[in-house]
Amino acid sequence: MSMIYLNQAATTYPKPQCVLDAHTASLYQMPESQFRSETSSPAESIFDRCRHNIGKLLGISETDRVFFSSGATDSANAVIYGLHLKGKKVVATQTEHNSILRPLMNLRDQVGEVVIAPCDRRGIVDPKTVDQAITEDTAAVFVNHCSNVTGAVQDLEALGKVAAKHNVLFVVDASQSAGCIPLDVDKWGIDVLIFTGHKSLFGVQGTGGYYVRKGVPFRPYRFGGTGRDSRKIIYNGDDYEYELGTQNGPGIAALNAGISYILDRTVDRIAQKEQELMGKLYNGLKEIHNAEVYGSPETNKGPVLSFNIRGLLPTDAAYILQNGYDIVVRTGLQCAPLIHNSLGTAEHGTVRISISDLTEEEEIDILLNAIREIASSVEDEYETDRQD
Repeated sequence: MSMIYLNQAATTYPKPQCVLDAHTASLYQMPESQFRSETSSPAESIFDRCRHNIGKLLGISETDRVFFSSGATDSANAVIYGLHLKGKKVVATQTEHNSILRPLMNLRDQVGEVVIAPCDRRGIVDPKTVDQAITEDTAAVFVNHCSNVTGAVQDLEALGKVAAKHNVLFVVDASQSAGCIPLDVDKWGIDVLIFTGHKSLFGVQGTGGYYVRKGVPFRPYRFGGTGRDSRKIIYNGDDYEYELGTQNGPGIAALNAGISYILDRTVDRIAQKEQELMGKLYNGLKEIHNAEVYGSPETNKGPVLSFNIRGLLPTDAAYILQNGYDIVVRTGLQCAPLIHNSLGTAEHGTVRISISDLTEEEEIDILLNAIREIASSVEDEYETDRQD
């Protein structure tokens, strides 16, 4: 068997064949750049088709309020800069990725105080905790839907009600959930949604976007050509444009194909398969004496899991898995440092396993056997050292 890739939370691999075909076909066709050189009618634009499918997948009715970017980090910076947060307090959770934390903490001219709402040892944020963190000068609540460390999935519907109760913006990072966990932006009162294309949406790297509900005050953090109205140089009021320069047409074509694959297969079926595989993984790791699993299968509904082998650094465990067993995983803090304080893994981090809809059960079996052998050898070495 070839190399087993279980770092899907970073970038999914392999991609569905339709994604590869769409990306390749786009490169062979005449370039399609919205408002500049489209070879089809506007109604058939790949950009609009992709926006429409994103709306169907994520429960967004205002698909014209979906803007493409190079990924979640680009989107997060655009959102944090663009929202009217200057001098205002924002609440973010302990589970946030650095793509949210770093802009919040470093764009000091754009954001006031940042309050961190803690999570428990499972990675779950209690809506009551967020409720208590909101004060009169709070402008927004930032929530990571699915942890890229533990796979913990937050109750967005409950958190959305908390934000609505206080009349603050509800901003959701769906980087790890879009495409593999059901989302309903309109129903759950999400004002701003950030997503990336190269993870569970099965797109290529360098694609993603964000949604901003109509009526939310928002300004761009970059300006340039858009192809819409070249006479306009100075914007008046809020009549801004957010997609600048030549967009990644082949990437959007691939992203649209990935989303179409998900719509055909359905998110519910993808989530069911992934949860079955993750359940098998949880149960298998729990039976390994020297393995410590973080989180809980009852709350960690995403396709992500973290563990460690006692007596072995996570970097060493990953090195052995890759070089001894041809299994690729991820180690360290996974760009989400604060949640590790809750897990007790802040010093060295964890070994992270992440799967996709294309992961096979046989790969989980091979992984578990490899971890079992590694953990057993560490335990045997410990017993030998103790006897000596």
